Amino acid sequence: MNNISQFVLKYRQASWRVQLQWLALFVLGLVAIALVAFGYLNISTRTTRAGREIQTLKDNILIEQRENADLETQLALQISSQKMAPRAWALGFQPADPASITYVVVPGYTPRKGIDMSVAGAQPAAQVIPPEYTQSLFDWFAEKIQSTASVSEGLP
Repeated sequence: MNNISQFVLKYRQASWRVQLQWLALFVLGLVAIALVAFGYLNISTRTTRAGREIQTLKDNILIEQRENADLETQLALQISSQKMAPRAWALGFQPADPASITYVVVPGYTPRKGIDMSVAGAQPAAQVIPPEYTQSLFDWFAEKIQSTASVSEGLP
């Protein structure tokens, strides 16, 4: 009993140790909370930055697409027949006269024959479907059962 009373007495005299332990635990808890908050803030910041970069890239893509469409429109205007005819006349071009056309004959050259897709009275080719694709599941089962029954009876 004497040992216990001495322990209690010493414990009361060193109460600052207990307070120091509680303070250390409290500070450790604050540090843990701060680390979790910092991690969350870091992830949120990186996610937001990535989202903004994606938004910026999408905006740049839209701007480039609009510029391409504008350039295509300008090109179409420049190569239109209304613009090309005066430029061709200015360069000395003129419409071809069938009498002034010179054909060059190349010996041994045989031109490709064109495909005539407008044959009158032609019927479309009949589709050949294998019987495996026209047979129903029930017909297939019936056929398998009959073949199994004929094999077990010894019939061909």
